[in-house]
Amino acid sequence: MNRNVKLCFAVLAGVGFGAGAVHELHAQATPPAYVISEIDVVDENGFAREYIPLANKALATSGQKRLASGANAIVLAGEPLKSRIILSVFENIEKAQAAYASPSYSEAQKTGEKYARFRIVVIEGATP
Repeated sequence: MNRNVKLCFAVLAGVGFGAGAVHELHAQATPPAYVISEIDVVDENGFAREYIPLANKALATSGQKRLASGANAIVLAGEPLKSRIILSVFENIEKAQAAYASPSYSEAQKTGEKYARFRIVVIEGATP
């Protein structure tokens, strides 16, 4: 009987450890989210002076990592770009959506719309 009790506890412990490992693996498998911003600036001075500081401040604590930005993109196929491109990565799609839906970024966006036209999209990345 004592051996059966030990075996039962060992099985229960194994199930518990296995469930914890599956949960941890699932958390690690959450794919990153990439945000692609196309910005057609119509007033460079106002954009640089008013929008950029507000947007940078709003996104500073969001977990955003800017991978690339600028207007010097080379078009490999299709029409030439009229805008600058910003490529950012977030831990996951929910964090990207929350960053761009935050009150501080919404306020920055209102200011930015005076000086530029925006298209901002988020796409779920492949799991590394």
